[in-house]
Amino acid sequence: MAVAPRAVVVHRATPLEELVARHGTRGQAEFFLRSRGRTLDEVQGQHDRVQAALREVAGAIPLDWRRAGVERADLAGFPFGPQDVVVVVGQDGLVANVAKYLDAQPVLGVDPEPGVNPGVLVRHRPGDARWLLPRLAEGAAVPMRRLTMAQAVTDDGQQLRALNEVFLGPATHQTARYVLSGPQGRQERQASSGVLAGTGTGATGWLASVHQATGGGFRLPDPSDPVLAWFVREAWPSPSTGASLTAGLVGGPGALADAEVLSLRIESDSLVVFGDGIESDRLVVSWGQTVRIGVAPSTLALIG
Repeated sequence: MAVAPRAVVVHRATPLEELVARHGTRGQAEFFLRSRGRTLDEVQGQHDRVQAALREVAGAIPLDWRRAGVERADLAGFPFGPQDVVVVVGQDGLVANVAKYLDAQPVLGVDPEPGVNPGVLVRHRPGDARWLLPRLAEGAAVPMRRLTMAQAVTDDGQQLRALNEVFLGPATHQTARYVLSGPQGRQERQASSGVLAGTGTGATGWLASVHQATGGGFRLPDPSDPVLAWFVREAWPSPSTGASLTAGLVGGPGALADAEVLSLRIESDSLVVFGDGIESDRLVVSWGQTVRIGVAPSTLALIG
């Protein structure tokens, strides 16, 4: 007997919920805001819109489906399964937060506040779930985009994936030291504030700002292109370090072959590797280790 799909609704705590959790009660949260010339109404409206969207999505889940919910803070420990359909209710960044934990499960991005979020990844209104989820239950075709993901792999087998970008650098404001090897065989010992490599999805965020600040020199990839753009941040030229190999493209789907990756041999005591701005979920690498960054073998299946 076939196992029924499971709808996993992903959300994050609203500012109102965070305030109440921090101050203990709604009254204390209101007092805190009033003491700073603010009112609870500012966050109450957003909270109500998000809750209404979550109720509408819950009502759209087919009755014979299993269902579960997970808050962003608990994503790392949540057991996603192969039959899951993931419904993300929130900002675009929440889709990126969940993408690294998935393996081909379809994702429906729902925007609870149209006009407030850019809507790049949360492209649907809450009411769209009423016709999209039943179509998935029936096995009917729905519009689907396959978005490229980035991946970092260490020489001791640690792995990390990201939808927008991967960052390697110091956890503090100290200097990262490493030997960078590009896909064309060029190599340079560098001292910098870190290396950023991202996808076409990430090209609308952090990558875009770095690309603009450095003057570009090449076109950023599209979200489905199996290519990453990479940048060295604030490379420092010195007698022992260079600053000529600071940006480029690296591509190629499938395995992280040497010709398709950016390779960094670490020459610092401790550097971190994290994805999509979530530094709490990170890899730690140290002197002598090698990190390879390239296109991940899996993609994000985004509905719509």
